[in-house]
Amino acid sequence: MSVRTTGHFTFTDWQENDLTAEGASPRLSRASVTNAFTGGIEAAATTCAYTNVYLTPVTGSFAGMEFLNGSVDGRKGGFVVEERGTFEEDGTVHCTFEVVPGSGTGELAGLRGTGSFTYRHGIASVPYAFTYELD
Repeated sequence: MSVRTTGHFTFTDWQENDLTAEGASPRLSRASVTNAFTGGIEAAATTCAYTNVYLTPVTGSFAGMEFLNGSVDGRKGGFVVEERGTFEEDGTVHCTFEVVPGSGTGELAGLRGTGSFTYRHGIASVPYAFTYELD
């Protein structure tokens, strides 16, 4: 049976470096990000890597992986999610994510699930939703 949980996360660090020459279009970059999750997912400091493609200076898409170590609804362990999304001219970011099969550890072994978030420029705490199942 699927369980839905929600919460918020904050960006605690964002380091981004260009992969293409200055002035290139489209422009590729790589970002190393640390997030802090609260709510259904508790993870004090995630490890995340994104590859971004900028179609304009402020629009494009991204894909990445994020390792979350902490707990889901009180069950302790870690897992990896694959993330894909877009960012728009008004600063809105839409992202969906899915647990990488077999990545769950500890009490989260066998975790499967999907989630999403929408970030709006200037908001410090980003709401997320996550629907999951455990073996």
